[in-house]
Amino acid sequence: MVTPTSVFSSKGEVAYVELRRSILLGTLDAGSKLAQYELADRLNMSITPIREAVRRLSSEGLIELDNHKNVRIAPMSTSEARQLFEVRLSLDPTAVELAAARRTDQDVANMRAAAERLLPVTQTWGEDELVAHRNFHRALYVASHNDVLIRMLDDLWDKSDRYRRIGLELPSGAQPRSIDHEEHFRMLELVVAQDARAAGALTRRHIVESFTSAAIAALEDRERKGRQHSA
Repeated sequence: MVTPTSVFSSKGEVAYVELRRSILLGTLDAGSKLAQYELADRLNMSITPIREAVRRLSSEGLIELDNHKNVRIAPMSTSEARQLFEVRLSLDPTAVELAAARRTDQDVANMRAAAERLLPVTQTWGEDELVAHRNFHRALYVASHNDVLIRMLDDLWDKSDRYRRIGLELPSGAQPRSIDHEEHFRMLELVVAQDARAAGALTRRHIVESFTSAAIAALEDRERKGRQHSA
């Protein structure tokens, strides 16, 4: 569903938001060529705002441009996935520690509301749970009240979502998430109790053993099989 143009400052902003969302949700396949004129027709706009959006997304690393002016959705790689994972491993625990020290009553209410919508991440629940999972973690790090950190984590989670969705392709039962699911509630209670040290430590362990780790392993296996097939 296209977001109304009036919400944004320009058609270029509309194109940017819609194209970015399609890339992150996997609607546009990683590595595929972007049909810019088709996208312009679908969004009912000229090619100019599409090109503006493409330039912005290229600077974010989500689109690749070559010397022949071809436009492709940036491919996914184990290298990038691991780099994103490493940065999250540093920033998320820090944000949770700050949240434990700074959370307000409204933050607590927001975190509890987000926790109530959580379900274990499995193939059964799929996309809905990934969204709920993202919203819960965002409620935690927003409670840090550090705007720079929040913006960095928003961007990090956006880019990581492309890789996280690969985990949904794992065989059924291959990655049971019950422990992971229960840890969310423990993290919440530690933040509420303002136990910053324990909250940060649990968050770090949670990330190390997370669904994202399984997704990276799946991507590594996919790349290995691709190399074997082309050999």
